[in-house]
Amino acid sequence: MLSPHWYVVHELLSLLRSRERRVARSPRDPGARQARDDAAYTLCVLMGERSAATAVEAAERYLATCRRAMLPSVAIARDRAR
Repeated sequence: MLSPHWYVVHELLSLLRSRERRVARSPRDPGARQARDDAAYTLCVLMGERSAATAVEAAERYLATCRRAMLPSVAIARDRAR
């Protein structure tokens, strides 16, 4: 199975959270709700999940895994720069 680039997941998760805040500020705004639903749907498709809540959880787990995988690379690059 193909995995999305971590940056795309990060950006989409950030977009969804900002749109959720917008809906919280303007709950009666249909445009705000539609924008949030669009971001949630895209995250669901990207993460292969059926609900927004499970897609968010999957995205957070995926990003945590990516961070752990990148930590040794960052340490090596930092040591080489010295």
